[in-house]
Amino acid sequence: MRGLVGALLSPVRSAFGGAWRATFGTRRSLSIVVTLTIIAFAVGFASNYWLPQRLGYTLLFGIVLAGAWTWSSGQGVRVRMSRSRDRVQAGESIVERFEVINGSAIPKLWLEVEESTDLPGHSARFVTSLGRASHRNWRVQTVCHRRGLYNLGPITVRSSDPFDIFHRELRFGHRRGLVVYPRALELPRYSAPPANLPGEGRFRRRTHYVTPNASGIRDYEAGDSVNRIHWKSSLRTGSLKVKTFELDPASHLWVVLDLSSQDHIGNGDDATIETAVTVAASVVRLFINQNRSVGLMMFGDRLDVIEPDRGSQHFGRILESLAVAQPVGTVPVASILYQQSRRWGRHTTVIVITASTDPRWQGAIRTLTQRGVKAAVALLDLESWGGRSGAPATAVELRAMGVQVNLIRHGDHIPSVMVGQIPGGRAPSGAAALADMPTNDANGIGGAPAAQANMEMEEVVSEMPIGDRSPQTEPVVPGGGPEEGTP
Repeated sequence: MRGLVGALLSPVRSAFGGAWRATFGTRRSLSIVVTLTIIAFAVGFASNYWLPQRLGYTLLFGIVLAGAWTWSSGQGVRVRMSRSRDRVQAGESIVERFEVINGSAIPKLWLEVEESTDLPGHSARFVTSLGRASHRNWRVQTVCHRRGLYNLGPITVRSSDPFDIFHRELRFGHRRGLVVYPRALELPRYSAPPANLPGEGRFRRRTHYVTPNASGIRDYEAGDSVNRIHWKSSLRTGSLKVKTFELDPASHLWVVLDLSSQDHIGNGDDATIETAVTVAASVVRLFINQNRSVGLMMFGDRLDVIEPDRGSQHFGRILESLAVAQPVGTVPVASILYQQSRRWGRHTTVIVITASTDPRWQGAIRTLTQRGVKAAVALLDLESWGGRSGAPATAVELRAMGVQVNLIRHGDHIPSVMVGQIPGGRAPSGAAALADMPTNDANGIGGAPAAQANMEMEEVVSEMPIGDRSPQTEPVVPGGGPEEGTP
């Protein structure tokens, strides 16, 4: 019987339900008040009794008054927001300052201010009341614990009448990006095998940086700095000449990060990808600080290649790539090493960061070392994360080939286990390295607490823009093998 009644009423619901939602929305208070008003007028006019009629007029007047209240509460309201910075490193804080201004002569008794965001733990939501021609300030500080690219904004201001019959939303600003870089720890005891640069085999290459190695002169072009002008040649030739420079002879260092989905497990801050990215960022930081030329290669949804370079700006580009790196790749690290081996020669050191125990990529490392490429491996032990075993045996095989290996387990203090090769021995890892170096949980990559926000009164400051990331891309064919190329 109940099913039959529902079937008979379904056409009525479909016919009138959409019109009712379009007119009154889903706000129950408005629906109740409108329904009571209609009933009061119907009963009053049908019975010609004054009490229901007056009740209907009172409810109707209340609806009009509530609508006017809600409309006026949004008039003259403005919001200003500023952020301390748009790029932070995991573990650092951002500070946002909000100012809500009432530019009208009508007081605002209830305003809800909220910033839309997908940043974990970030909460910028508060309720305020403003007198006429007044303003209020808030300061929100959030600790960013998880790397990634997040969006903050726009800001929504909601107002309503005391009975919540009507409501009004105003939006201010626009969506702005926030880049949270991965942790880049200091590795005081790590060193990579030096590449071969013997005698006349050393090379130089041109650069736009000013270095001690002036290699020649060329004609002046618009935009050249004045300090690069070679005045003697300019006076002799009668036209402005500028100096060209070359980098010092040095080896290139490549960091290859494995983003294959088959070689990573875990979620959140305890995932293996977080440890791998932290190791990559720390290694890049170490050699950039040593003024080495460092490049990055990884394959997620595409092949990202950042050619070797130096300087803090180059370090920032690498961190931006690592900030959004996710284990979504389908290409194994062996294919990347085989197909991209043409980039590397005797002047190159390759550092592979992976959790794979596939013997094929060990063969790729053997091929590279036979060509004179120096190799080092940061190997994650998946068994310590609850995954497959085999990492210790893989580390033994790689060390037998003369490859420097650092074995990293879940919960290890990265600066303690990332130790350079000991002459005549092997690099310690795991508990052996922890025995002679104190741990520091503040610098580790273990479970970080959720981001917290606290609020207090403070003035507003200016905004800062955000830049773009520009890695080079190149296709890679899954499952590829070694190529014929220059030895």
